[in-house]
Amino acid sequence: MNISGNTIFIPGATSGIGLALALRFQERGNTVIIGGRRAALLEQLKNEHGFDTVQVDTTDAARITAAAQDVIARHPDLNVLVAMAGIMRAEDWHRPEGFLASAEETITTNLLGPIRLIGAFVEHLQTRQDATIVTVSSGLAHTPLAFTPSYNATKAAIHMLSESIRLQLADTSVKVLELVPPLVATELMPGQSDDPNALPLADFIDEVTELIETQPEAHEILVERVKFLRFGEVRGDYEQVVATLNSGHRDLAD
Repeated sequence: MNISGNTIFIPGATSGIGLALALRFQERGNTVIIGGRRAALLEQLKNEHGFDTVQVDTTDAARITAAAQDVIARHPDLNVLVAMAGIMRAEDWHRPEGFLASAEETITTNLLGPIRLIGAFVEHLQTRQDATIVTVSSGLAHTPLAFTPSYNATKAAIHMLSESIRLQLADTSVKVLELVPPLVATELMPGQSDDPNALPLADFIDEVTELIETQPEAHEILVERVKFLRFGEVRGDYEQVVATLNSGHRDLAD
């Protein structure tokens, strides 16, 4: 993926990693369209930063389709989709009331959301000479955090989805780039922005930008911090990585 000269749609870009990416891509000479559910917040971000905006709920298939039609009509040169949609919930799988509703919501948002987004844009992207689908997985796709089973599972699915559709789309102009964040200081979960172990958001975006710029043919964007989780099985220290990751978290049954 080229770092500049693109027209990029980022749903889920009203806060956190999505908004930080939108701002950085805009700074690097890209046209950026952001999406989100809250009209008032979208209007605020439009006024503050000059983004074009579209209201979209990535848990709603019909609204994704409508938003895609709107974005493509207004930006026929769109060539990058950042298919990010994510929630993270603590779950207790000892009893169904501790996880079932959360698991269903997480799968709808984190897995069906990106799948539906790709479905809404993939035909258009194939008409562009140089197009990219950016997926967003997680280090937890490769090393599980005990209290977020459904989140871990959806991100593992996004990883394998990315690997698979990259193979299928190899005969088109569409590249598939997987962004693999570690723990980043955002509001994804309560208290995460203040977690001393979290990578500061600005540092994460700086490293992501450098990697995209210096590795335009990369399949994965792996900041240094995430490699501990990403390559545990490859290095042969997977059990130690799992234990280290989970050592600082209280058992939900306590």
